[in-house]
Amino acid sequence: MKKVLFIVLTIAGLLYAGELKKISFDEYLSHFDYQERSNMKIKTPDMLVLVEEGKAILVDIRFKEEFEVWHMSFAKNIPLNELPKRLNELPKDKLIITACPHNDRANIARMYLTLNGYNAKYLNDGLLKVADFLRGDNAKDFLEEYKTNTMK
Repeated sequence: MKKVLFIVLTIAGLLYAGELKKISFDEYLSHFDYQERSNMKIKTPDMLVLVEEGKAILVDIRFKEEFEVWHMSFAKNIPLNELPKRLNELPKDKLIITACPHNDRANIARMYLTLNGYNAKYLNDGLLKVADFLRGDNAKDFLEEYKTNTMK
């Protein structure tokens, strides 16, 4: 247990010491464990709570055309291929949650953000699950909370 805590604190120290710092892929892999495997993912209900509370930003990393056809109004669109040149649009003090319809591109984006010092997770049940979840009363309740928290 002490060893796991030490590794977690070491990684946290690397990422959050003063300013967020880039880490190499080799370094990331050398500290990868079951806890990190769990930490890298988030499910729709948990994501929605964090977005409602203003603690997280949902980044839809699909191409612009995909986003134009359908999207979540509370998501920021930064296509995966534009992510490197648009990093400055993402806050470093919030959790960044990457999303696509399933999770393949979202996972790539999460890895890129993590290696660049961001606190990031990928939406492991994808945007299709969000669309399915946010129907009827769920949509109404989420939107009311989201608007209340973003107008503060």
